[in-house]
Amino acid sequence: MNAELLEALALLEKEKNISREVLLEAIQQSLLQAYKNQYDKTDNVTVTIDPETADYHIIASKEVVEHVEDPALQISLAEAQKISPAYQIGDTAEYEIESRSFGRIATQNAKNVILQKIREEERKSVYNQYIEKEHDIVTGVVQRFIGRNISINLGRADGWLAENEQVRGENLRPTQRVKVYILEVRYLPKGPRILVSRTHPELVRRLFEEEVAEIREGIIEIKAIAREAGSRTKVAVWSNDPDVDAVGACVGLNGSRVNMIVDELHGEKIDIINWDENEAYLIENALSPAKVISVLADPDEKTALVIVPDYQLSLAIGKEGQNARLAAHLTQYKIDIKSETQAREEGLFDEYYEEEDYEDYEDEEYDDAYDEESAANSILEEAAEAAAAGIDSGKEADE
Repeated sequence: MNAELLEALALLEKEKNISREVLLEAIQQSLLQAYKNQYDKTDNVTVTIDPETADYHIIASKEVVEHVEDPALQISLAEAQKISPAYQIGDTAEYEIESRSFGRIATQNAKNVILQKIREEERKSVYNQYIEKEHDIVTGVVQRFIGRNISINLGRADGWLAENEQVRGENLRPTQRVKVYILEVRYLPKGPRILVSRTHPELVRRLFEEEVAEIREGIIEIKAIAREAGSRTKVAVWSNDPDVDAVGACVGLNGSRVNMIVDELHGEKIDIINWDENEAYLIENALSPAKVISVLADPDEKTALVIVPDYQLSLAIGKEGQNARLAAHLTQYKIDIKSETQAREEGLFDEYYEEEDYEDYEDEEYDDAYDEESAANSILEEAAEAAAAGIDSGKEADE
Protein backbone atom coordinates (compact mmCIF):
# COMPACT_ATOMS: atom_id res chain seq x y z
CA MET A 1 0.00 0.00 0.00
CA ASN A 2 1.27 3.43 -0.98
CA ALA A 3 0.28 5.31 2.20
CA GLU A 4 1.92 8.62 1.24
CA LEU A 5 0.18 8.72 -2.13
CA LEU A 6 -3.17 7.85 -0.55
CA GLU A 7 -2.77 10.68 1.96
CA ALA A 8 -1.86 13.13 -0.80
CA LEU A 9 -4.87 12.05 -2.86
CA ALA A 10 -7.23 12.49 0.11
CA LEU A 11 -5.85 15.97 0.81
CA LEU A 12 -6.22 17.10 -2.80
CA GLU A 13 -9.70 15.66 -2.99
CA LYS A 14 -10.74 17.63 0.08
CA GLU A 15 -9.02 20.97 -0.62
CA LYS A 16 -9.37 21.17 -4.40
CA ASN A 17 -12.65 19.29 -4.70
CA ILE A 18 -11.16 16.97 -7.31
CA SER A 19 -12.29 13.36 -7.39
CA ARG A 20 -9.79 10.59 -6.65
CA GLU A 21 -10.54 8.95 -10.02
CA VAL A 22 -9.41 12.06 -11.84
CA LEU A 23 -6.23 12.29 -9.77
CA LEU A 24 -5.40 8.64 -10.39
CA GLU A 25 -5.95 9.19 -14.10
CA ALA A 26 -3.55 12.13 -13.96
CA ILE A 27 -0.89 9.95 -12.32
CA GLN A 28 -1.45 7.27 -14.95
CA GLN A 29 -0.97 9.78 -17.76
CA SER A 30 2.13 11.19 -16.11
CA LEU A 31 3.73 7.74 -15.90
CA LEU A 32 2.97 7.11 -19.56
CA GLN A 33 4.48 10.48 -20.40
CA ALA A 34 7.59 9.68 -18.37
CA TYR A 35 7.99 6.37 -20.22
CA LYS A 36 7.55 8.13 -23.54
CA ASN A 37 10.23 10.68 -22.64
CA GLN A 38 12.54 7.83 -21.73
CA TYR A 39 11.82 5.43 -24.62
CA ASP A 40 9.97 7.68 -27.11
CA LYS A 41 7.02 5.25 -27.46
CA THR A 42 4.07 4.17 -25.36
CA ASP A 43 2.21 1.85 -27.75
CA ASN A 44 3.38 -1.26 -25.90
CA VAL A 45 3.00 0.06 -22.34
CA THR A 46 0.08 -0.14 -19.91
CA VAL A 47 -0.15 1.49 -16.49
CA THR A 48 -2.47 0.08 -13.84
CA ILE A 49 -3.30 1.73 -10.50
CA ASP A 50 -5.22 0.15 -7.65
CA PRO A 51 -7.67 2.84 -6.39
CA GLU A 52 -7.80 1.26 -2.92
CA THR A 53 -4.07 0.96 -2.24
CA ALA A 54 -2.70 3.47 -4.79
CA ASP A 55 -0.14 0.84 -5.87
CA TYR A 56 0.76 1.24 -9.53
CA HIS A 57 2.50 -0.98 -12.09
CA ILE A 58 4.08 -0.09 -15.44
CA ILE A 59 3.97 -3.13 -17.73
CA ALA A 60 5.89 -3.12 -21.01
CA SER A 61 5.36 -5.68 -23.80
CA LYS A 62 8.24 -6.43 -26.18
CA GLU A 63 8.81 -8.91 -28.92
CA VAL A 64 11.57 -11.48 -28.24
CA VAL A 65 14.13 -11.33 -31.08
CA GLU A 66 17.63 -12.61 -31.67
CA HIS A 67 19.04 -9.22 -32.68
CA VAL A 68 17.44 -6.06 -31.19
CA GLU A 69 16.87 -3.27 -33.69
CA ASP A 70 14.28 -1.23 -31.75
CA PRO A 71 14.88 -1.30 -27.96
CA ALA A 72 11.50 0.29 -27.33
CA LEU A 73 9.62 -2.61 -28.95
CA GLN A 74 12.06 -5.49 -28.93
CA ILE A 75 14.02 -7.50 -26.38
CA SER A 76 16.79 -9.99 -26.87
CA LEU A 77 16.25 -13.67 -26.13
CA ALA A 78 18.88 -13.57 -23.38
CA GLU A 79 17.19 -10.65 -21.60
CA ALA A 80 13.76 -12.22 -22.02
CA GLN A 81 14.90 -15.51 -20.51
CA LYS A 82 16.14 -13.61 -17.47
CA ILE A 83 12.52 -12.71 -16.91
CA SER A 84 11.27 -16.20 -17.68
CA PRO A 85 13.22 -19.15 -19.13
CA ALA A 86 10.12 -20.15 -21.08
CA TYR A 87 10.39 -17.23 -23.55
CA GLN A 88 11.44 -18.12 -27.11
CA ILE A 89 12.05 -16.18 -30.30
CA GLY A 90 8.78 -14.58 -31.52
CA ASP A 91 7.12 -14.51 -28.11
CA THR A 92 5.88 -11.32 -26.44
CA ALA A 93 7.63 -10.74 -23.19
CA GLU A 94 5.94 -8.71 -20.48
CA TYR A 95 7.85 -7.21 -17.63
CA GLU A 96 7.45 -4.46 -15.07
CA ILE A 97 9.42 -1.25 -15.32
CA GLU A 98 10.44 0.55 -12.15
CA SER A 99 9.54 4.22 -12.20
CA ARG A 100 12.77 5.04 -10.39
CA SER A 101 14.59 3.97 -13.53
CA PHE A 102 13.30 7.04 -15.34
CA GLY A 103 15.74 9.85 -15.77
CA ARG A 104 15.52 13.22 -14.01
CA ILE A 105 14.01 15.00 -17.01
CA ALA A 106 11.37 12.31 -17.51
CA THR A 107 10.46 12.51 -13.82
CA GLN A 108 10.19 16.29 -13.92
CA ASN A 109 7.96 16.11 -16.99
CA ALA A 110 5.76 13.57 -15.23
CA LYS A 111 5.45 15.91 -12.26
CA ASN A 112 4.46 18.78 -14.57
CA VAL A 113 1.79 16.61 -16.17
CA ILE A 114 0.27 15.88 -12.77
CA LEU A 115 0.34 19.54 -11.72
CA GLN A 116 -1.16 20.66 -15.02
CA LYS A 117 -3.96 18.12 -14.69
CA ILE A 118 -4.66 19.22 -11.11
CA ARG A 119 -4.86 22.88 -12.20
CA GLU A 120 -7.21 22.03 -15.07
CA GLU A 121 -9.48 19.99 -12.85
CA GLU A 122 -9.46 22.70 -10.19
CA ARG A 123 -10.55 25.27 -12.78
CA LYS A 124 -13.31 22.92 -13.97
CA SER A 125 -14.41 22.33 -10.39
CA VAL A 126 -14.61 26.06 -9.65
CA TYR A 127 -16.45 26.68 -12.93
CA ASN A 128 -18.96 23.92 -12.19
CA GLN A 129 -19.51 25.29 -8.69
CA TYR A 130 -20.32 28.81 -9.88
CA ILE A 131 -22.14 27.96 -13.10
CA GLU A 132 -24.79 26.41 -10.85
CA LYS A 133 -25.12 29.80 -9.11
CA GLU A 134 -25.45 31.78 -12.33
CA HIS A 135 -28.47 34.12 -12.07
CA ASP A 136 -28.43 33.79 -8.29
CA ILE A 137 -26.95 35.85 -5.46
CA VAL A 138 -23.87 35.10 -3.41
CA THR A 139 -22.11 36.89 -0.58
CA GLY A 140 -18.64 38.17 -1.27
CA VAL A 141 -15.96 40.37 0.25
CA VAL A 142 -14.71 43.50 -1.47
CA GLN A 143 -11.11 42.69 -2.25
CA ARG A 144 -9.48 45.44 -4.28
CA PHE A 145 -10.15 48.18 -6.81
CA ILE A 146 -8.89 47.67 -10.36
CA GLY A 147 -9.30 51.06 -11.97
CA ARG A 148 -13.02 51.76 -11.63
CA ASN A 149 -13.86 48.08 -11.40
CA ILE A 150 -13.96 46.04 -8.20
CA SER A 151 -12.72 42.54 -7.47
CA ILE A 152 -15.06 40.63 -5.14
CA ASN A 153 -13.78 37.53 -3.36
CA LEU A 154 -16.52 34.89 -3.63
CA GLY A 155 -14.62 32.13 -1.86
CA ARG A 156 -12.91 29.85 -4.39
CA ALA A 157 -12.95 32.49 -7.11
CA ASP A 158 -13.07 36.25 -7.63
CA GLY A 159 -16.05 38.07 -9.08
CA TRP A 160 -15.68 41.02 -11.44
CA LEU A 161 -17.91 44.00 -10.58
CA ALA A 162 -17.67 46.30 -13.58
CA GLU A 163 -18.25 50.03 -13.28
CA ASN A 164 -21.59 49.89 -15.12
CA GLU A 165 -22.84 47.21 -12.68
CA GLN A 166 -22.09 49.32 -9.61
CA VAL A 167 -24.75 51.40 -7.88
CA ARG A 168 -24.07 55.09 -8.39
CA GLY A 169 -23.23 56.72 -5.09
CA GLU A 170 -22.62 53.42 -3.29
CA ASN A 171 -19.19 53.47 -1.65
CA LEU A 172 -17.86 49.96 -1.21
CA ARG A 173 -14.79 49.50 0.97
CA PRO A 174 -12.17 46.72 1.08
CA THR A 175 -13.11 43.85 3.45
CA GLN A 176 -16.79 44.91 3.28
CA ARG A 177 -19.25 42.02 2.84
CA VAL A 178 -21.83 42.52 0.09
CA LYS A 179 -24.35 40.44 -1.78
CA VAL A 180 -24.01 40.38 -5.55
CA TYR A 181 -25.97 38.88 -8.42
CA ILE A 182 -24.02 36.54 -10.72
CA LEU A 183 -24.68 37.70 -14.27
CA GLU A 184 -22.48 35.26 -16.17
CA VAL A 185 -19.81 32.63 -15.63
CA ARG A 186 -17.31 32.19 -18.47
CA TYR A 187 -14.81 29.37 -18.77
CA LEU A 188 -11.34 30.66 -19.65
CA PRO A 189 -7.98 28.85 -19.82
CA LYS A 190 -6.70 30.83 -16.83
CA GLY A 191 -9.79 30.12 -14.76
CA PRO A 192 -13.49 31.02 -14.73
CA ARG A 193 -14.48 34.65 -15.23
CA ILE A 194 -17.42 35.54 -12.98
CA LEU A 195 -19.31 38.73 -13.82
CA VAL A 196 -21.41 40.09 -10.95
CA SER A 197 -23.83 42.99 -10.50
CA ARG A 198 -25.27 45.22 -7.79
CA THR A 199 -27.74 46.97 -10.12
CA HIS A 200 -29.66 44.09 -11.71
CA PRO A 201 -33.40 43.93 -10.84
CA GLU A 202 -33.08 40.19 -10.18
CA LEU A 203 -30.87 41.01 -7.20
CA VAL A 204 -33.98 42.44 -5.53
CA ARG A 205 -36.01 39.33 -6.43
CA ARG A 206 -33.42 37.00 -4.88
CA LEU A 207 -33.22 39.15 -1.73
CA PHE A 208 -37.00 38.87 -1.33
CA GLU A 209 -36.78 35.12 -1.83
CA GLU A 210 -34.22 34.94 0.98
CA GLU A 211 -36.24 37.08 3.39
CA VAL A 212 -39.84 36.05 2.60
CA ALA A 213 -40.65 32.40 3.25
CA GLU A 214 -43.95 32.66 1.37
CA ILE A 215 -42.08 33.54 -1.82
CA ARG A 216 -39.72 30.58 -1.45
CA GLU A 217 -42.70 28.28 -0.90
CA GLY A 218 -44.54 29.61 -3.96
CA ILE A 219 -47.46 31.07 -2.02
CA ILE A 220 -46.52 34.57 -3.20
CA GLU A 221 -45.15 35.36 -6.65
CA ILE A 222 -43.14 38.36 -7.75
CA LYS A 223 -44.76 39.23 -11.06
CA ALA A 224 -42.68 42.22 -12.11
CA ILE A 225 -39.82 44.43 -10.93
CA ALA A 226 -38.81 47.89 -12.07
CA ARG A 227 -35.63 49.28 -10.59
CA GLU A 228 -33.48 52.36 -10.69
CA ALA A 229 -30.57 51.10 -8.64
CA GLY A 230 -29.63 53.16 -5.63
CA SER A 231 -32.81 55.23 -5.76
CA ARG A 232 -36.12 53.34 -5.99
CA THR A 233 -37.60 49.97 -6.88
CA LYS A 234 -41.19 48.92 -7.53
CA VAL A 235 -42.17 45.30 -6.97
CA ALA A 236 -45.54 43.85 -8.04
CA VAL A 237 -46.58 40.78 -6.03
CA TRP A 238 -49.45 38.31 -6.25
CA SER A 239 -50.76 35.85 -3.67
CA ASN A 240 -51.91 32.37 -4.73
CA ASP A 241 -53.64 32.00 -1.37
CA PRO A 242 -56.63 34.30 -0.76
CA ASP A 243 -55.92 34.16 2.97
CA VAL A 244 -52.39 35.56 2.53
CA ASP A 245 -51.85 39.27 1.96
CA ALA A 246 -49.03 39.50 -0.57
CA VAL A 247 -47.95 43.04 0.27
CA GLY A 248 -48.21 42.50 4.02
CA ALA A 249 -46.15 39.30 3.88
CA CYS A 250 -43.38 41.05 1.93
CA VAL A 251 -43.34 44.06 4.23
CA GLY A 252 -43.30 41.94 7.41
CA LEU A 253 -44.17 42.85 10.97
CA ASN A 254 -43.35 46.53 11.46
CA GLY A 255 -41.54 46.44 8.13
CA SER A 256 -38.95 43.94 9.39
CA ARG A 257 -38.63 41.98 6.15
CA VAL A 258 -38.47 44.82 3.68
CA ASN A 259 -36.15 46.79 5.97
CA MET A 260 -33.59 43.97 5.81
CA ILE A 261 -33.59 44.29 2.03
CA VAL A 262 -33.42 48.09 2.17
CA ASP A 263 -30.40 47.83 4.49
CA GLU A 264 -28.66 45.44 2.10
CA LEU A 265 -29.30 47.90 -0.74
CA HIS A 266 -27.98 50.75 1.42
CA GLY A 267 -31.22 52.71 1.76
CA GLU A 268 -32.79 52.15 -1.65
CA LYS A 269 -36.56 52.81 -1.42
CA ILE A 270 -38.86 49.90 -2.26
CA ASP A 271 -42.54 50.18 -3.22
CA ILE A 272 -44.47 46.91 -2.96
CA ILE A 273 -47.77 46.86 -4.85
CA ASN A 274 -50.48 44.33 -5.64
CA TRP A 275 -50.39 42.77 -9.08
CA ASP A 276 -53.68 42.78 -11.00
CA GLU A 277 -54.63 41.07 -14.25
CA ASN A 278 -56.70 44.13 -15.12
CA GLU A 279 -54.31 46.56 -16.77
CA ALA A 280 -56.10 49.65 -15.50
CA TYR A 281 -56.00 48.51 -11.88
CA LEU A 282 -52.36 47.47 -12.26
CA ILE A 283 -51.41 50.89 -13.62
CA GLU A 284 -53.31 52.56 -10.79
CA ASN A 285 -51.42 50.44 -8.24
CA ALA A 286 -48.11 51.07 -9.97
CA LEU A 287 -48.50 54.84 -9.62
CA SER A 288 -48.80 54.47 -5.85
CA PRO A 289 -48.56 56.44 -3.57
CA ALA A 290 -50.40 58.86 -5.90
CA LYS A 291 -54.21 58.73 -5.99
CA VAL A 292 -55.84 58.18 -9.38
CA ILE A 293 -59.25 59.33 -10.67
CA SER A 294 -59.36 57.15 -13.78
CA VAL A 295 -57.17 55.00 -16.03
CA LEU A 296 -57.99 54.57 -19.71
CA ALA A 297 -55.81 51.73 -21.00
CA ASP A 298 -55.42 50.49 -24.57
CA PRO A 299 -54.09 46.90 -24.43
CA ASP A 300 -53.46 46.78 -28.19
CA GLU A 301 -51.33 49.92 -28.32
CA LYS A 302 -49.95 49.40 -24.81
CA THR A 303 -50.76 52.99 -23.93
CA ALA A 304 -52.69 54.45 -21.02
CA LEU A 305 -54.14 57.81 -20.10
CA VAL A 306 -54.17 58.42 -16.37
CA ILE A 307 -56.14 61.28 -14.80
CA VAL A 308 -55.22 62.35 -11.28
CA PRO A 309 -56.43 65.12 -8.98
CA ASP A 310 -54.63 68.42 -9.51
CA TYR A 311 -52.85 68.21 -6.16
CA GLN A 312 -51.61 64.66 -6.93
CA LEU A 313 -50.02 65.43 -10.32
CA SER A 314 -46.48 66.06 -9.07
CA LEU A 315 -46.63 63.00 -6.80
CA ALA A 316 -47.83 60.76 -9.64
CA ILE A 317 -45.03 61.94 -11.93
CA GLY A 318 -42.43 61.85 -9.18
CA LYS A 319 -39.09 63.59 -8.86
CA GLU A 320 -37.61 63.95 -12.35
CA GLY A 321 -40.42 61.68 -13.60
CA GLN A 322 -39.16 58.69 -11.65
CA ASN A 323 -42.51 57.43 -10.33
CA ALA A 324 -44.14 57.52 -13.78
CA ARG A 325 -41.05 55.99 -15.39
CA LEU A 326 -40.92 53.07 -12.98
CA ALA A 327 -44.68 52.50 -13.31
CA ALA A 328 -44.33 52.39 -17.09
CA HIS A 329 -41.46 49.93 -16.84
CA LEU A 330 -43.35 47.77 -14.36
CA THR A 331 -46.55 47.60 -16.42
CA GLN A 332 -44.94 47.74 -19.89
CA TYR A 333 -47.37 50.54 -20.78
CA LYS A 334 -46.64 54.01 -22.12
CA ILE A 335 -48.37 56.16 -19.51
CA ASP A 336 -49.60 59.71 -20.09
CA ILE A 337 -50.56 61.46 -16.85
CA LYS A 338 -52.94 64.41 -16.83
CA SER A 339 -54.37 66.47 -14.01
CA GLU A 340 -58.15 66.72 -13.71
CA THR A 341 -58.07 70.35 -14.86
CA GLN A 342 -55.90 69.52 -17.87
CA ALA A 343 -58.19 66.64 -18.81
CA ARG A 344 -61.28 68.87 -18.72
CA GLU A 345 -59.57 71.67 -20.65
CA GLU A 346 -58.46 69.24 -23.35
CA GLY A 347 -61.90 67.64 -23.50
CA LEU A 348 -60.55 64.25 -22.50
CA PHE A 349 -63.55 63.54 -20.32
CA ASP A 350 -65.87 64.25 -23.25
CA GLU A 351 -63.78 62.00 -25.46
CA TYR A 352 -64.32 58.95 -23.29
CA TYR A 353 -67.62 59.75 -21.62
CA GLU A 354 -70.76 60.76 -23.59
CA GLU A 355 -72.19 64.15 -22.70
CA GLU A 356 -75.67 62.61 -22.37
CA ASP A 357 -74.36 60.65 -19.42
CA TYR A 358 -73.49 63.88 -17.69
CA GLU A 359 -76.79 65.48 -18.76
CA ASP A 360 -78.78 62.48 -17.58
CA TYR A 361 -76.82 62.43 -14.36
CA GLU A 362 -77.44 66.17 -13.86
CA ASP A 363 -81.16 65.76 -14.73
CA GLU A 364 -81.47 62.93 -12.24
CA GLU A 365 -79.85 65.04 -9.57
CA TYR A 366 -82.15 67.96 -10.44
CA ASP A 367 -85.26 65.78 -10.47
CA ASP A 368 -84.34 64.25 -7.12
CA ALA A 369 -83.75 67.70 -5.66
CA TYR A 370 -87.00 68.96 -7.16
CA ASP A 371 -88.93 66.01 -5.75
CA GLU A 372 -87.44 66.55 -2.31
CA GLU A 373 -88.18 70.28 -2.48
CA SER A 374 -91.76 69.63 -3.68
CA ALA A 375 -92.35 67.16 -0.88
CA ALA A 376 -91.06 69.63 1.68
CA ASN A 377 -93.21 72.41 0.26
CA SER A 378 -96.28 70.16 0.32
CA ILE A 379 -95.71 69.37 3.98
CA LEU A 380 -95.32 73.07 4.79
CA GLU A 381 -98.46 73.92 2.84
CA GLU A 382 -100.44 71.22 4.62
CA ALA A 383 -99.19 72.44 7.98
CA ALA A 384 -100.07 76.01 7.11
CA GLU A 385 -103.54 75.01 5.99
CA ALA A 386 -104.08 72.99 9.17
CA ALA A 387 -102.93 75.93 11.27
CA ALA A 388 -105.23 78.30 9.40
CA ALA A 389 -108.14 75.93 9.82
CA GLY A 390 -107.48 75.75 13.54
CA ILE A 391 -107.45 79.51 13.86
CA ASP A 392 -110.75 79.79 11.95
CA SER A 393 -112.36 77.13 14.18
CA GLY A 394 -111.30 78.99 17.28
CA LYS A 395 -112.86 82.24 16.07
CA GLU A 396 -116.18 80.53 15.33
CA ALA A 397 -116.26 78.98 18.82
CA ASP A 398 -115.69 82.40 20.47
CA GLU A 399 -118.54 83.91 18.56
